[in-house]
Amino acid sequence: MPMNSRNSRIGLALFSLYLLLYGGFVLLNTFWPATMDATPFMGVNVAIWYGFGLIMAAFVLALIYGALCGPTEEEQ
Repeated sequence: MPMNSRNSRIGLALFSLYLLLYGGFVLLNTFWPATMDATPFMGVNVAIWYGFGLIMAAFVLALIYGALCGPTEEEQ
């Protein structure tokens, strides 16, 4: 299987996962905005924690993509 095709599928899968996480954020803000006002930890509301979580998830997914799709020893 060509590496380009494999990388594209992995990227699309990781993007889809992030899209689900972000979609949850948007839906929560749209239909249950009072939930986002709750302050469960250290006086910071859920919207901020969820936002930090999205940023961290994007970083982790980027690391996963880099690990899975980076050059192999044969390619270096």
